[in-house]
Amino acid sequence: MGITYADISVENLFKQRKLAVKSRVDYGSVFFTLPDPIALQLGFDTTEVSTREIILADGSRKSVPMIGPLRVYFADRYCDLSALVMGDEPLFGAVPMEMMDLVLHPATQTLTVNPDSPHVPVALAK
Repeated sequence: MGITYADISVENLFKQRKLAVKSRVDYGSVFFTLPDPIALQLGFDTTEVSTREIILADGSRKSVPMIGPLRVYFADRYCDLSALVMGDEPLFGAVPMEMMDLVLHPATQTLTVNPDSPHVPVALAK
């Protein structure tokens, strides 16, 4: 089992700037994150946004910028959300995967549309 990447697009909904990026996919991560250079390319000023305190895998706490609203696109699907600004590459976590009804296949290192709902994303809301 290796690291999975997916080609996605990210759009700043206020400035209507859109970028295609390669994102690491990790269902063990919760949020969607973008590195600072991509946030800047999308037109965000990361000094003028809200911050979120997070706990990293090593247990340490850190305050990071949170940008939005963003629209994230993958395979004819999209979701609107905010992103944490951190790291050295985009990270596609469980929240956007659930919002778009996507399935991670670690054995083949691919992200795909849920085969049980190939035409319209379905969400569990109970």
